Amino acid sequence: MTTKLPIHLQPALTQARLLRSRKISARELLDLCWTQVGKHNPALNAVIVSDIARARKLATAADRRLKAGKPKGVFDGVPMTIKESFDWTGTPTSWGDPRFARNIARSDAVALTRLTDQGAVMFGKTNVPLMLADWQSFNAVYGTTNNPWDVTRSPGGSSGGSAVALATGMSALEIGSDIGASIRNPAHYCGVYGHKPTYGIVPMRGQFLPGIVSPSDISVAGPMARSARDLTLMLKLLAGPDGVEARASRLELPAPPQKSFKDFRVAVMLSDPVSEVDQPVQDLLGQLVKFLSRRVKRLSLTARPSFSTREAMDNYITLLRSATSRRQSDAEFAQNQKRVEGFRPGDDSYFAHMTRAYVLPHRSWLMANERRHQMRLLWDRFFQDWDVMICPAAASAAFPHDQKGERHERTILVNGRKVPTTDQLFWAGYSGGFYLPSTVAPMGLTQQGLPAGVQIITRQYGDLVSLRFAELLEREYYDFVPPPDHH
Repeated sequence: MTTKLPIHLQPALTQARLLRSRKISARELLDLCWTQVGKHNPALNAVIVSDIARARKLATAADRRLKAGKPKGVFDGVPMTIKESFDWTGTPTSWGDPRFARNIARSDAVALTRLTDQGAVMFGKTNVPLMLADWQSFNAVYGTTNNPWDVTRSPGGSSGGSAVALATGMSALEIGSDIGASIRNPAHYCGVYGHKPTYGIVPMRGQFLPGIVSPSDISVAGPMARSARDLTLMLKLLAGPDGVEARASRLELPAPPQKSFKDFRVAVMLSDPVSEVDQPVQDLLGQLVKFLSRRVKRLSLTARPSFSTREAMDNYITLLRSATSRRQSDAEFAQNQKRVEGFRPGDDSYFAHMTRAYVLPHRSWLMANERRHQMRLLWDRFFQDWDVMICPAAASAAFPHDQKGERHERTILVNGRKVPTTDQLFWAGYSGGFYLPSTVAPMGLTQQGLPAGVQIITRQYGDLVSLRFAELLEREYYDFVPPPDHH
């Protein structure tokens, strides 16, 4: 499919090859992407900060290098954008919060530098939800981002603008972050590729709010693109220690031993009682399973790590909301302590669980963390018998915009029933809470014409295995399809 697409919708590696062979110049390619911004961004609101003059100078410099046959790196001349929460010198890093609207970056995030060092032409930043805390992307600083497949629906979050920019050919390379499916969810909703790396392998420096220097638990930075092959190369460039750690540490991700589908042992999860999955998404996953069943080494619909999905969800919510608890002011912390005192002992609602985690005593956190690591090792034992687990990335395809009230009060429609939107945190945490890598790859369109992605989970530090599986799907099953009317 991709070979028939216009250049601005081709994979980044294809664009890089065309640039090196001088079939197109970096300035021309940047202008094509900028034309897409002009054409589609007014309705979609994906790119919310830009500096095209600076980018054109970078593209002109790339053209000089490419003409001389001395490319700076593999992505020399390829246009890119980045999620608003990453620092880009001279531009605001607000996380969608008006309090930080004047927080101007004095340097580039490490992850950004690792792509611009390869010659990528940075020209803009993409929209996010307030404090990166939603599967929608709207905030009081930049407004609402719409899904290009249906502008009445969410593009996902928190890397929502990132996914829209890729899906519409505004940009070829993106870097997102993920603590609660913030890379995986928008990739799934918009029909692009995203990889949530193993925890800790991609430096987070330059993606912190003012005054913060320590990385959060669970949260990672990772690549988003229109091709699984792009993801693989991007991850190899992004991963590895920096700063103090780089004095002594080195990262060497193991090469994937699998060459084709017949080398893969595949566990499958279509749905789960903790977060039921909408039938149209299950149907697409079922079609993929049927395709794989004739090709892979072994396939199971029942194989699971030896702990309950309910416990996995509870443990993840405790650790997730503990990780985000440092955002509270002293007054908010005191208020949440009072709320917790008023909860019934048996109240296991999401709101009660979240609020308890916001004020969790350190001893209780240590116990939850210990259990997390026990389950992490049970996952590792599971992956002695299985190479990947494939499952949904979320409970449904993209849902209609809903900006009323608080996130935990909102619902989505799953199989005709309204369910809490926060239920689908299960699909984020089943791998994310235990540090595991997960790749999301497009697997088709629902009968409603909305994209859906498959989530490919593998063992800790096995990133290149899930990416290899995604590459095979891209080559042999389904690859990137742009939204209608956005060519």
